[in-house]
Amino acid sequence: MQKIGFPEALESVVANDPRYQRDGYIFLRDALDFTTKHQKKIKGVSVRHVTGPELLDGVRQYALKEFGPMVMTVFDSWGIHSCEDIGHMVFNLIGAGVFGKTEEDSIDDFKNVYDFEEAFVRPFAPAKPESAKPPGQLPAPRPATSNK
Repeated sequence: MQKIGFPEALESVVANDPRYQRDGYIFLRDALDFTTKHQKKIKGVSVRHVTGPELLDGVRQYALKEFGPMVMTVFDSWGIHSCEDIGHMVFNLIGAGVFGKTEEDSIDDFKNVYDFEEAFVRPFAPAKPESAKPPGQLPAPRPATSNK
């Protein structure tokens, strides 16, 4: 039996679940590669398995690196709106034989890990001035000076 390649598996996955765009799955595969390489640098050993929360952290870091403040726009165009969407995509790829899983892995591993607004919008929000005065407050009057 010949093993199915990623492009062929991807066509099947997208046909069976049209919620997510093809490019989103390609990004997810790249984010997994990014995550395993990042973990290898930290741990110094080959990583055999990445947990759901670890993958989501890698997705967050990789998306910010690749798309900057456009992350939400790109993800929206792919149908990705939450961590759970990433989980559904992962399990679609597992079902197609592209990704592997352990007995402990569950779709629940991807629920409410982080808020997309906090993860992808807040890093680019303008900083609030520290010494901002409340609106409507006038500056203190200057003392009058004499020219004598």
